[in-house]
Amino acid sequence: MEREKWLWIKISFGVSFILLIVKFYSFYITHSTAILTDALESIVNVVAAGFATYSIYLSSRPRDDNHPYGHGKIEFFSAGVEGTLIMLAGLFITYQSIYNFFFPNDLERLKEGILLISFTGLVNGILGLTLQKKGKKLNSLTLEASGKHLLTDTISSFVLIVGVFIIYFTGLAFLDSVFALLFSIYIIYSGYGLVRRSVAGLMDEADPVAVESTVNTINQHRKTNWIDIHNMRVQQYGSDRHIDLHLTLPYYLDLGQVHDEVEELENVLENNWPGVMEVFVHADPCLPDKCCHYCQIKDCEVRKFPIDTKIEWTALNMSKNQKHYHELI
Repeated sequence: MEREKWLWIKISFGVSFILLIVKFYSFYITHSTAILTDALESIVNVVAAGFATYSIYLSSRPRDDNHPYGHGKIEFFSAGVEGTLIMLAGLFITYQSIYNFFFPNDLERLKEGILLISFTGLVNGILGLTLQKKGKKLNSLTLEASGKHLLTDTISSFVLIVGVFIIYFTGLAFLDSVFALLFSIYIIYSGYGLVRRSVAGLMDEADPVAVESTVNTINQHRKTNWIDIHNMRVQQYGSDRHIDLHLTLPYYLDLGQVHDEVEELENVLENNWPGVMEVFVHADPCLPDKCCHYCQIKDCEVRKFPIDTKIEWTALNMSKNQKHYHELI
């Protein structure tokens, strides 16, 4: 898995560098500020791909004494750096657009520029879709962020092409700065989205996708002895996932039986995750006067109250720090 991440991020870096040269050549022959915006964003692509290459390398390293949870969180930092660079490029493009509105350049060879930008946009689109697909498959935020960035670059490139076509056919040179300014706003917004996601990961904000997939896995293998699961916390760093939860078991089980139930739940979670999974389970005894109402053990010999409900396990009630009998109160 890590080797595949490494391969795709190196491909991204190499392709980004080549397209950077093509875009700056396109600006050189056209003197178009709108095309310059695309070229400047490609500088960000190259820098971000270089940083992403290092983050993929670091996140693949095993945990050590100084990093007991591994190095996967570097991918959040990588996405944040990439988003920040995108926003800075957008701000510079905004400045350049306003400047060229008052001091315009003479536009030349727009046909050749359009063809070159079309080529780079097509390549970025194919690579961006591939990186997003691989990022989801390999649980890599860095690959997903790089893919999203390239798709953003693709969209801006093709919108830019439309703008340059309009300039070419109308002869209205001032539109070059107008289109560049509109692109800069879009680029800044896209960068903000990456920074927001990065900060959320670094601050251990709950990941709804990771939580829901964990809940679904547990529900698929739910056992009657697992009376309830609560106080569940799910954190994901790159391809590493960490889960803490409390498991309510019948109070009459001996220590060996409790161990077996805990180990079975851990195996269920670990076997259904392609990356590294770390599970910590705290076992709680049931409270007969409160848990009997929803306990699903039909042949329980110490039952005090009949079963009168079955509580569905959801991300909401499994995340609360309380046994599920509180839902019946």
